[in-house]
Amino acid sequence: LEEIQRRIRIIRMAARGMKLEFFELAATATLKRQRLGITFWSRHSNETTARTVSPQRLVFYRGNWYLDAWCHLRKGIRSFALDGIRAARLEGEKAKDVPEADLDDYLATSYGIFAGKPKGWAKLRFSPTAARWVAHEKWHSKQRGRYENDGGYVLEVPFGDDRELVMDILKFGPECTVLEPKELVAKVAGLARSTAQLYED
Repeated sequence: LEEIQRRIRIIRMAARGMKLEFFELAATATLKRQRLGITFWSRHSNETTARTVSPQRLVFYRGNWYLDAWCHLRKGIRSFALDGIRAARLEGEKAKDVPEADLDDYLATSYGIFAGKPKGWAKLRFSPTAARWVAHEKWHSKQRGRYENDGGYVLEVPFGDDRELVMDILKFGPECTVLEPKELVAKVAGLARSTAQLYED
């Protein structure tokens, strides 16, 4: 065991810290099918709200834990980052069950963790260099991809909320070009220009 620990490394990049007690409460509520009261801080809106949720499943995604749940405040399916929970308590009331098909329809049909119904398809072209990686990666269960004559790679993925998709596009810099839709082209181009301006004299 000591040799295994010396020879195998697990590096968690971009993992965010969370309180173990909130993970334990979320897991208990999920497995025992109980409602969970949470005080939740949203990074997107920078607002904190009190909610009662019916946990459906725990998800480990890109180094962080999320709780897929029915939100009784919003009356819909939501995904909550566990590190955004500021307080939690078991409500002692039976959780509302959401059919697996409904969860997947809302949470797995679009790109990334932000979920929602797809608004369209993003069409991305990667340079021959980037294609060596991207062509072997799974970005989405329904993705479509093809090589071009010069070794470049065109990838198409369905998306709704574009926040995570835009972050993943920008990390490739000039190795990725957004071809469609035009709204996504404009958004990525605008962000690229804003970034370039930070380095102009």
